[in-house]
Amino acid sequence: MFQFIRHPKDFWSGVMFMFFGLAAVVIGQDYPMGTAGRMGPAYFPIVLGGLLSLIGLATTLRALWLRGEAIQRFSVRDLALILFAVFLFGLLVRNAGIVAAVAALVMVSAYASDKFHFRASLILSVGAILFCVLVFVKALGLPLPVFGPWLAWLGR
Repeated sequence: MFQFIRHPKDFWSGVMFMFFGLAAVVIGQDYPMGTAGRMGPAYFPIVLGGLLSLIGLATTLRALWLRGEAIQRFSVRDLALILFAVFLFGLLVRNAGIVAAVAALVMVSAYASDKFHFRASLILSVGAILFCVLVFVKALGLPLPVFGPWLAWLGR
């Protein structure tokens, strides 16, 4: 394709980061910025979008100097599994709780990998569940049910 690109994966990842970062900056322009002490609605997306764009720029430039692996085949099955995992998370988080939603998200999306191992994915799932419950429910106090109405009998 382009002979000057030495690391295609990093190059296109960087382009994607820059695209989404700049999109956040452009969309955030419609809102008041505020200051660091009194942040407005535009502060977070503009700062985060700017940082994401800088990371993308660094990744893209790095891909022009360092050699790396080529882009592999595109797998519709893997993409469908990951999208289904995200959809399943959204469906389960309110009714089954964050424990079931995170477990489903991790296990289904891990299954999309060629290197899937049930035991390793189960350990990762338990770690992600503990992290999400401790950080989002306990520390931040987000109103997410640990066990929702579908699994209320587990929380007793």
